[in-house]
Order: sequence, then structure tokens, then C-alpha cells
Amino acid sequence: MRVAVTGGKGGVGKSTVAYNLGAVADAVVVDGDLGMADLPGGTGPDLHDVLAGRADPVEAVREGGPVDLLPCGRSLAGARAADVRGLVDAVQAVERAYGDVVVDCPAGLAADAGMPLLAADRTVLVALPDAFALPDALRTRALARELDAGLAQVVLNRTGTNPPRAAVERALGAPVTTVPESDALARATATGQPVTATVPDSTAAESFRALAAAITPPRRGARRTRTGR
Repeated sequence: MRVAVTGGKGGVGKSTVAYNLGAVADAVVVDGDLGMADLPGGTGPDLHDVLAGRADPVEAVREGGPVDLLPCGRSLAGARAADVRGLVDAVQAVERAYGDVVVDCPAGLAADAGMPLLAADRTVLVALPDAFALPDALRTRALARELDAGLAQVVLNRTGTNPPRAAVERALGAPVTTVPESDALARATATGQPVTATVPDSTAAESFRALAAAITPPRRGARRTRTGR
């Protein structure tokens, strides 16, 4: 399974959703935002190095943290050296080695946003619960369909009371999972942890478990690792 977590614009919480979905689904999370990486980094080869031909994608996956992660570099030089056309092959290599992959996509509709969708077989679209977000979400859904990364779920993020779930389902033609505004999630994100690890009985944690159950096919055998695949 290769899932692209995308959204029509920045600031909707795509990275938070991708990270927490990866934790629940036991997937490798790939930070596919070449210019504005937002997931935890660290030391060692990253996606910039992979796409510049300097590192193997499987060897660049960092195990042992809260979520297995293929991070992206944060330098302009690294972004310039990276050839985004190699992203599909990199994601597929990680899938072969590990199983499920979640790709955190950049915002917008440029080529660097389309390539992660091309690498995916399904899409989770993150939006905020306001009418102004729908036009951007509709354009992103159209791009996902064009690239054969069908829309599996919509995540309405940072919802309050009475989120417009039914209206969004009608507009986007996909089931909706709501993730409420949550101090527990904010604290977990600030410390680089999935909320299911820090506050497993929270409403936000339950939302991510429901999201994973809705898009993840039944497993066949144990998950592979770099050293035991």
C-alpha cells in the first residue's frame, strides 16, 4: 500500500496526519516535501540524497524511532540537486522492502506535488472544516484522479463541534474522518511523537485508528524490515 497524504494548500496539517497515520498503520513515512520538509530529520542520508543519486532509498529509512521515516533534507542546495522524477522508484523500493508507505506531500498542484501522487495507489486528502478550503481540495482531488491515486478518505482536521462532515462527503465524493482540535495532539506533535503513543485513549488517537482501518487492507504475514525482509 502506498498512500499519499495531500491537501490543497499549506497549513492544513498534512504532516501531522501522515506521521500519525504511519504510526497506526505500521508504515514507513516518506517526507515528500522537497522544499519545505516538516517531519523529524536527524543525521544520515535523506530523500534529497536519494533523489540526487547519492543514497539508496531503503538504506536511507531510519528505523527505531516512534515511526520509521525516510526524511527529507532542508537545504536549498539539496532541493536543487534532487531529481523529483526519481520519487516513484524510491517509494516503490521502500514498499518492496517494508510493506506499507505513507508519503507526506507538498502543498499545491505543481510537479513536486504531483509526483508523490503518481507514486501512490490511494490518497488521503486533508482539509480544514471551512468553505474556503473546498475549492483547493476539489482541485487536488482532480489531480489525484488524473494520476490514478484514487481518493480513499478525506480528513477534516482541527474540527470543532458539528463539523460539516456530510457536506464535505457530498462535495468530494469520499468518506470523511474528523480529527478534532486537540491539546493532546498538539503536545504529541511538538515532541515528535504520535498521539497514539502519548495519549492512546484520546479522541484524536481514535480518529487516526479509524482512518488507518478505513484505508489499510488486511495484512498478509509479518511486516518486513531492512534487516529482516
